[in-house]
Parts: sequence; structure tokens; C-alpha cells
Amino acid sequence: MEGATEEVADTQMLHAALEANRPAPASGGGKIVLIPSWERTAKDRTMREIGHFIGGKQVAGTSGKFGDVYNPASGEVTGKVSLANAREVDVAVAAANAAWPAWAATPALRRARVMFKLKELIERDRAQMSAIITAEHGKVLSDADGEVQRGLEVVEFACGIPHLLRGEYTDAVGTGIDAWSIRQPLGVVAGITPFNFPIMVPLWMIPIALATGNCFILKPSEKDPSVALKLAALLTEAGLPDGVFAVVQGGREAVESIIAHPGIAAISFVGSTAIAETIYKGGTSAGKRVQALGGAKNHLVVMPDADIDDAVDALMGSAYGAAGERCMAVSVAVAVGSAGDELVSKLAPRVRALKVAPGVDKEAEMGPLVTGEHLAKVRGYVDLGVKEGANLVVDGRGLKLQGYENGFFLGGCLFDNVTTDMRIYQDEIFGPVLSVVRAPDVATATRMINAHPYGNGVALFTNDGGTARDFTQAIQIGMVGINVPIPVPMSFHSFGGWKQSLFGDHHIYGMEGVRFYTRYKAVTQRWTGGAKKGPEFTMPTLGR
Repeated sequence: MEGATEEVADTQMLHAALEANRPAPASGGGKIVLIPSWERTAKDRTMREIGHFIGGKQVAGTSGKFGDVYNPASGEVTGKVSLANAREVDVAVAAANAAWPAWAATPALRRARVMFKLKELIERDRAQMSAIITAEHGKVLSDADGEVQRGLEVVEFACGIPHLLRGEYTDAVGTGIDAWSIRQPLGVVAGITPFNFPIMVPLWMIPIALATGNCFILKPSEKDPSVALKLAALLTEAGLPDGVFAVVQGGREAVESIIAHPGIAAISFVGSTAIAETIYKGGTSAGKRVQALGGAKNHLVVMPDADIDDAVDALMGSAYGAAGERCMAVSVAVAVGSAGDELVSKLAPRVRALKVAPGVDKEAEMGPLVTGEHLAKVRGYVDLGVKEGANLVVDGRGLKLQGYENGFFLGGCLFDNVTTDMRIYQDEIFGPVLSVVRAPDVATATRMINAHPYGNGVALFTNDGGTARDFTQAIQIGMVGINVPIPVPMSFHSFGGWKQSLFGDHHIYGMEGVRFYTRYKAVTQRWTGGAKKGPEFTMPTLGR
């Protein structure tokens, strides 16, 4: 990770790498230029226009509607992303449906070879992908590199699809009758993904969907859309046939078109709970299979017997990494018994000392928030916490960086003595704001967490194995970490929460992903000749 950071820190080297990979002008006169704003030169002054990827090529948008793409560190608009209308979604679906029969009939081993090649290409261009993410999202390069790595792990999992798709066989369920099961692809499926992980979350979906024989339409966040086009280019280079994968940029109209489109069989979504519920209800009403992952309010419980320094280190990374813009970010620290005072006294100086800077700064620990609108929302929650009576131990609202006064920066914020009736406890803030809640014992902490409507992730820091085991059994949360602050499962397990954090029956990636993107089919077969027996078919006598 450190090596990758050093590589992309040289902006001249990065510019050369991006220039070499610049896509050709899109058909219809559009121009797509993947150049971060902080490395634009005089020849790049034309506002870049970010279009779609349909039918194996980048194409300009035709709706005439665009959204702004920012450099979050400077606040500068660096591009215009086309916002698709229903017609453009329909064109992508038509191309995918035309490509699907041949792709579904492609042997799983050949589809796996495309995944192996994609893995190789992502590893080759990993530093470039990280730089594109940092330029549009704002997260520090080490966080962007880690995001690419976690997405790459799902590609590695999908390389094993010939084994993962093996069915079951039973010989002679009746006289001359055999039975077996197979899994077959759904058809054209879609993914609607969030701004906070513009490559990792798409890679939670795409490799498994494609490897199981589906065609895939990606609707990425309009806030950081460029890395999706880079992924499309890599899939094409890996040998994926035209039409099997598409990128349709856009906002609400694109999402509504995907939900309603009769040519789309399933939808995967990651984002806020309100939108997850809307997509789940709309998609299932339209007869689609839907997995919709929603919001979170992740707790980290610190027991009195825990290593407090270890817990503080864990909270710094999990609460303030990626500026808190993670669905698995810890936003509540539950201090049990006597742990509270020591925990807060050690946290406060660390939060004040956070190095907040543009994501390309090699020493940056935290970058800006993604947009000015989101910055205002998070800052508003800090204002609200103060009004609600919580103790604001560290206030990051006044942060201004010289030369980046218009950037979307907020320093780390730390509240103490937060109570469960406060909105800063109840709501998902999605920013660098950590709330400390006091609990007299672990039973109280467990009841409090179970009462929260979100059920995504939780962590317990303790040195007592019995406490850890009891907590793991009693907690009503989908992902649990014991002395692990962000318990994101590896790619061969599956990711997903409970309660308002997940709508649908399947978690994402791993074997849950294989099941979601395939239909189970049971076959019972009888051949009349197989029931006849003659001397030549008599079973041999077993003996020594």
C-alpha cells in the first residue's frame, strides 16, 4: 500500500499514465477525459464530459442533462456527467439482452478466464484507479488503494466459478431414474452503487454476476463516475464480449427506469436505507429479485478489561478513515463501566492531531467530504448534537486549509455523554463524527444496540472469551467483530446486515452472491432402456 501511494504521489508520472490511457472521443461528439482536476494543464481546459459505456464502447449522453463532478479538495467543478434518461437505459438493456444468450452458453471455465484476466489488469492499473477515485471522491490515496484491493478479492473469488457452480447428483432415486441440480443465470441484472466506494462496491457485484453467466448494467454514483468507465475498459481488454457489461450514468430517472424495466431480472443496491427500501419495494413489485443494502449505525463496545490503547487505535481508523464515509464506519463508541473516562481522554488528543489534507498528500490521514452539500449535512449534525446537549469534546467545524479554502473539509469531531434519544445517536451521519455513549454493563450495551433500527456491523473489544461468546450470540447484528473494529467479511464469505440495513433475502458476494445471481433448477430423468437388466448389466458380487 505504501509503495502504491508513493507511486501516484508524483503528479507528473500520474498525468503521463492517465494521458496514455485517455479514451478516444465518444461517438456522437462527446469527449471523456480521465484527468484529475489537480493535474489539468492548459490543453485540458475544456470541461470534460463523462458519458456512458454501451455495446462495448464509450458513448456520449443524449438526454441533454448533466451533473457536476467536483474535486472535493478544491471545491472546483472538474467535469460534467451525463444523466441518462429512460431511452438510454433501454438501449443498454437491449444490447445486454442481445448479448446474453451467447454469454450464458459460454462454458463457466471460459468465463472464469475473463475474470483471471481482469484480475491481472486491475493489478496492473491499480495505482491509476486509486488516483481516479481520490480525484473525484477525495479519500486519501491509501484508502483508495485499499478499496481497489477489497474489490479485487471478489474478482479472485469469481475466478473459481466452475467449482462454485457445481450441482448435486443422486443416482437411482427410483428404478432407472436419476436426479441432479444445476444453477443457471438470471439474464440481465443491474447494480446501483454509492459514491463512497466507487470501485469496491461495483466489484462486490459485477464479477460474480458475470461469472455466473449474466449480463450486467452498472449505474454508478453521479458524484464520482469516472472509475466505472475505467473498469469497463478493463473488462473489454479482458475479453468480455460487447454488450455483456454496460455503464449507464445518471440520477433518479436512471434508477427509476432500471426498477421498472421489464428486461432487467434483478437489482443489487448499496446506499441509504430510505432508497434501499424504495428500490426493494419497487423492484419486487415489478417481479425482480432484489438485494438492497441500506444504512448503518455501527457500534464499538469497549469493555473495562479491554486494551484501551488498542481500542483507541481501532476507533481512529474505523471512525475517521475515509472521513467517516463508510457503511461500516464506527460512529458510536459504547464505553462500558469504568472504561469511559480513559477512553475519551486518550481519544481526544488523537482526534485533534488528525492530519486532514487533500487526498494526494502522502501524509494525509483524512481527506475532504465528497461534496459541499454533504459537508453542510454533516456539519449540521454537529450543530444539532451541541443543541441536544452532548459534550462536543473535539470540534472540527472550523477547519480551513490554506490554498484549499473552498474544499469540502471538516475536521474530526468527538462527542461524549451522548444519549440514545439524541438524533446524533439515532441517525446515520456518514461523516467524521464519533459519539461516545456510556453504559453500566455489557447487558445494557447489548440491549441498546439491539434496540437500534440499523443492524449492519458491531464490534466488541475485550480480553474475556466468555463475554465475547455471549455477546456474539445475543447481538442482533449481521456482522460482528471481536477485537476487530470493521468486521467486513472476506470475499469467500458474504456481506450484509440485519433489520433496516438489508432489504432482501441474500447478503452480497461470496456464496450468497452466487445464489442471488442464479436460479436453482432440479432435474429428474428416466430413460426407459435404463430400467432393463440383462446378464451383462448384473452388478458384480462383492468379495475379497
